[in-house]
Amino acid sequence: MRIYPAIDIKDGKCVRLLRGSFSDMTVYGGSPADTAEKWQRAGGEFLHVVDLDGALKGADVNADSIREICRRVSIPVQTGGGIRSMKDIEARFNMGVNRVIIGTKAVSDSEFVKRAVDKYGGKIVIGIDARDGMAAIEGWEKTSDFTAVDFALKMQGLGVKTVVYTDIATDGTLQGPNAAAMAQMVKSTSLDVIASGGVGKLEHILSLTETGAEGVIVGRALYTGDVDLTEAVRAVK
Repeated sequence: MRIYPAIDIKDGKCVRLLRGSFSDMTVYGGSPADTAEKWQRAGGEFLHVVDLDGALKGADVNADSIREICRRVSIPVQTGGGIRSMKDIEARFNMGVNRVIIGTKAVSDSEFVKRAVDKYGGKIVIGIDARDGMAAIEGWEKTSDFTAVDFALKMQGLGVKTVVYTDIATDGTLQGPNAAAMAQMVKSTSLDVIASGGVGKLEHILSLTETGAEGVIVGRALYTGDVDLTEAVRAVK
């Protein structure tokens, strides 16, 4: 299993949200690029970078920060937040990222996903954020009519290979991931599932290895020091 250190960017700063709420946000020191270098030095193999302003506003608000991250690290970067058009996707790839994550737009426009996958193949990842098993949209502010698994199967049918599956109820809490939901997603689809939400200690990461998830995103626990990235990477090998 692969560990993806998370870098969430708002107003050019590294932040973490609690359960996806912008009203419960913690700002961490160091620029996003400095943080990216830190996680690379600690053994990170693939960075997960989210433009939170973009997720709300649908634009590349933090393009300069993402570009600087890609310039300063040699490990691959996947990024999402604000991807609404083929132009947005192309812009992210031009910044130097390796994979682009489509979230909200994928729920409302499957034809857009098909065009993106036809052009970029496995470099397109779908972000599935779930609240009580239902897919959430628009920076987690609203809930769709799709169950997360049904939506994942629809994306799989369009040629998608990888999804980031986030359980909003556990995100940022450090209280443990929703391993059952992650296992269900893996079992119900043939997708590579990257688990996200709730990781607060090494044992939580190890519990996800049993679900069959391809990877796990670790955010707040890295910033608080509850998880040592070097130790975690070694433990899942």
